[in-house]
Amino acid sequence: QVQLVESGGGLVQPGGSLRLSCAASGIIFSFNQMEWYRQAPGKQREFVAISYGGGSTAYADSVKGRFTISRDNAKSTVYLQMNSPKPEDTAVYYCHVRGSDYWGQGTQVTVSS
Repeated sequence: QVQLVESGGGLVQPGGSLRLSCAASGIIFSFNQMEWYRQAPGKQREFVAISYGGGSTAYADSVKGRFTISRDNAKSTVYLQMNSPKPEDTAVYYCHVRGSDYWGQGTQVTVSS
């Protein structure tokens, strides 16, 4: 049974920082490409970042240079470091196993002063 459990969301001020975590179980984590998506109220879910494994990553243009995805294969965990967040980054953030139907339950991030 595959489980993805996100944590670390909350309220953060613009220009602050926040780190999201997603702990995976039931998969061979190191074999999988891991993604972060987000969904703001009234909008479609959108891609944020991907860890291909082997250190390769890619980002949506809207977060490039501010967010960093990383992973710890020994802990089966993927992270999203959010630096200098903006109010438009407010959304529910989900982790996802690329190419699968496996999603986490989401963690709310609110960027507001």
